[in-house]
Amino acid sequence: MATYTTPELGVDVSGEKRELLTLLQDQRNMLRVAARNLTDDQARKQTTVSALTIGALVKHLARGEENAARVIVERDENAEFDMSRLAGEYELGTDETLDGWLEAYERNAAGFDRVIAEAADLDDLIPQPTAPWQPEREWASIRTMILNLLRETAHHCGHADIIREALDGQTTMGAISEGQAWAEGEWWEQS
Repeated sequence: MATYTTPELGVDVSGEKRELLTLLQDQRNMLRVAARNLTDDQARKQTTVSALTIGALVKHLARGEENAARVIVERDENAEFDMSRLAGEYELGTDETLDGWLEAYERNAAGFDRVIAEAADLDDLIPQPTAPWQPEREWASIRTMILNLLRETAHHCGHADIIREALDGQTTMGAISEGQAWAEGEWWEQS
């Protein structure tokens, strides 16, 4: 099977790695669409009964990409989740910018993808940090870690889509369909 670099991924992968990272990249792109053209104030705005904001979701997922890559690389059998990390995790601080966290998200996602591209075997078992909600050491395959990151990203993309729609009416599907011939017509406007 040929190995090649896809413009979207930026890493040389094939087979299952390519499939998993392509799906993850698709979800990352959805988050970027939800955050597109927002000011920092808009990115901090709570638009639902939840305290979540688009800026906070971008920050949380940027940190998640970085953390997942670190756990795979370090393979620390004594790792414990750093609870102090949660302070400000779901808040875009006044000294932070959406653009800054989008850049960090891009950088951390590329780093995660490089770790996956370099992984010898997706079946390799990686020790997971213990945490109050997971006090016993668990081991997860690299594949499972990719799938967990994919699930987490998709979950928060849904949040971001609802928050953005409540903010200014933009939906992710509407934004990516804008100007497309297939999106024109009555059927689209009724959905």
